[in-house]
Amino acid sequence: MKAIQMTRLLGTLIISALLAACVSNSGLDVAALEQAEIFNFRAPGGSVVASGQPTAEQLGVASRAGVKHVISLRAPGEEVGFDESSVVSSLGMQFHSIPVAGGAGVTPENAASLQQILDRFSGEPILVHCASSNRVGALMALSAFADGENAEDAMETGIVWGLSSEGLQQVVRQNLNNQ
Repeated sequence: MKAIQMTRLLGTLIISALLAACVSNSGLDVAALEQAEIFNFRAPGGSVVASGQPTAEQLGVASRAGVKHVISLRAPGEEVGFDESSVVSSLGMQFHSIPVAGGAGVTPENAASLQQILDRFSGEPILVHCASSNRVGALMALSAFADGENAEDAMETGIVWGLSSEGLQQVVRQNLNNQ
């Protein structure tokens, strides 16, 4: 069973990479973002990409690549090393914050908040990040489940978006089992 899941995941990642390379993502230059070497960068398709914490310089690349909105899932007190909101604004992008404090912040409510922002700016290039993209993947898994995916497929969706931590995977599974 584990080999089948890994094969499906690998297939999904390959298809996502090919689509990201071939599709124009609403004016989003995915290749430029990939070349910026943003930690754990993910481009599953469409106009939304995910990553770990970008540097101020990488946010500049994101702006030039067409990103219009940056959504940070980092909680207050997580040291970034610069005023991200100010940098994002100075680059002509809009900054949004949904504080997700570790596993305790991986909730259906936070997933719904993220989905509301994504829906509001649907089609506009958006970068969603946390420190590593694990929380991004966790919330995307919960959103996928809320949108009707079964638990297994929702977990795979989360992995594609960056959910790699075993601990957060367990938190997501518990959330899925409680809904």
